[in-house]
Amino acid sequence: MRGRTAPLTSVVVLAVTLTGCAGPAEPAGHPGRTATERARSTGPTAGPATGPTAGPDAGRGARPHAPAAEPPYRRWGLDAPLAPAPARTPAAGPLAGGPARPALPPVVDRIPTRDKVVFLTYDDGAERDPRFVTMVRELRLPVSMFLTDSVVGPGYAHFARLRSVGAGLQNHTLDHAALRGLPYAGQRAEICGQQNKLKARFGLRPRLFRPPYGAYDAVTLRAAADCGIAAVVLWRAAMGPAGLTYTHGSHRLRPGDVVAVDPDETGGPSLRERTTRLLRRIQEQGLTVGRLEDYL
Repeated sequence: MRGRTAPLTSVVVLAVTLTGCAGPAEPAGHPGRTATERARSTGPTAGPATGPTAGPDAGRGARPHAPAAEPPYRRWGLDAPLAPAPARTPAAGPLAGGPARPALPPVVDRIPTRDKVVFLTYDDGAERDPRFVTMVRELRLPVSMFLTDSVVGPGYAHFARLRSVGAGLQNHTLDHAALRGLPYAGQRAEICGQQNKLKARFGLRPRLFRPPYGAYDAVTLRAAADCGIAAVVLWRAAMGPAGLTYTHGSHRLRPGDVVAVDPDETGGPSLRERTTRLLRRIQEQGLTVGRLEDYL
């Protein structure tokens, strides 16, 4: 206790005891974090463990402070966090705030809005990287997945995980057939068949549909309507291995654009890499990512 002087023999015994019992300090642990091919760390790296320092904690096995955890946006290759999308009530009709549902679903590649948002969509379901699920979760990234049953195959569990972290699951036909020119019965079977598959697996019947290759005709719209589809979703911009391309209009992202992230069929950049490149472009142009299902 302070204010008292211990006898010399007690001090010697105490010193010997501390010398015999004190072990080396444990090495500083690294905070757990997701490893990615695009991980970038700007924080200090923990150095080797050091022994107890002089002072009140001497002999108590004190450890150096671990570095602060890296923010998620840096782990996924971004220089700044994504701006939050405007709060919005999920849409009740084909176009939020629009008139009552028409007889045939509208075909959209962008959504009229003053919100500074674009919409990220992914087709087929061939790429099933579990780290993409982590990316969506950590960035709170609203994405819409248009699924083809014959492509997804046994991988529906992956999309259940994506759905659990906020992804929307939508219809991209049973077999990825080019619908334009097919008879009504064939088109209806492709669209309604996938509606039934997704209902059986997830308990949902999608409201949105993307025809394979963006190819459709009047029969497609009639079949889609009969299958409960509220809107047929195309895209104005697409992110592929070579970067962003545009179907029409200015070669610049605009508020309300629907962006398709092309499936990887060339062995090029991974789904995560293409998404990171796209997010950088979105941020450079003063935009952020909105949830498609809230606007349609």
